[in-house]
Amino acid sequence: MIIDVFNHFMPAPYFDRLKKLAPELPAATAFPRLRTLWDLDARLRLLDQFGDYQQVLSLANPPLELLPSPEQTPDYARMANDGLADLCRRHPQRFPTFIASLPMNNIDAALHEIDRAVNGLGAKGIQVFTNVAGKPLSAPEFRPIFARMVQLDLPVWVHPMRGPQFSDYATEKTSENEIWFTFGWPYETTACMTRLIYSGLYDEFPKLKVITHHMGGMIPYFAGRIALGFRQIFFGAPDRNPGAETLKKPPGDYFKMLYADTALNGDAAATACGHAYFGTSQCLFATDAPFDAEQGRGLIAKTIAAVEALDISAAEKARIFNGNARALLKLQ
Repeated sequence: MIIDVFNHFMPAPYFDRLKKLAPELPAATAFPRLRTLWDLDARLRLLDQFGDYQQVLSLANPPLELLPSPEQTPDYARMANDGLADLCRRHPQRFPTFIASLPMNNIDAALHEIDRAVNGLGAKGIQVFTNVAGKPLSAPEFRPIFARMVQLDLPVWVHPMRGPQFSDYATEKTSENEIWFTFGWPYETTACMTRLIYSGLYDEFPKLKVITHHMGGMIPYFAGRIALGFRQIFFGAPDRNPGAETLKKPPGDYFKMLYADTALNGDAAATACGHAYFGTSQCLFATDAPFDAEQGRGLIAKTIAAVEALDISAAEKARIFNGNARALLKLQ
């Protein structure tokens, strides 16, 4: 069995409302071309091609806090979560559970929606984005969200959010050549995780479970740089980083506490690099389907192949394919 923990779907009522609300966004201009993103029958036909394969559903971009006002976003969160929960109820053999979307521009409503989605709808975690309408996720106002998930002992999925307005150079207004997407999203994930760690989040909540998209972004490849701070070179020592003295442990220890998914577009070398850094116990299978030119078919097939290519035992592969997800999400 394979459990895909990070893929995306748009429930029809929510998707229809979104297209009317924000007709200029890619969700309205491009997403209609990706039928498996919003058409349930098309999604089920896609999944049927991969045997005993299940998906933990999550909403696609944009984050809810980029839509209407803080007074309105809770309604959109309820609509999205109700829609995903309904799909799971009707097709449990394909969708064992979902992760809830939150109105992160309304913290009280977000906390209420966590309780409603988890206790009432069967959600097994929440999805947040690397920034909340430009605010860092490490800001104190978002701490109650993490505290609630620790109480519930369920994971937080973190998805990168960065658009073309993040220019590549200070003299320009927009990013070119899709750099904001290709390299900006892995950077965004890495920056977000670093800010969360250095904010003392894991010292405050050592049992927190965070699932990072795209195998932790840049983290595995730059493990050596994580271990060496700029100030450490001039004012520290091999075992002392002046820039991390507020933390109880070396920075690298916290990065290893993160969970990472395999959504790397099926690149075997990158998957091996990420696995070598995080280890089998912290890796979960995910594809980012259906965001490819084959309506998700390529991502699923190539990601399965990349995990199968890892030089590890069949038992370890089974943990990545489904065992870790079952344990982390408390699935039967």
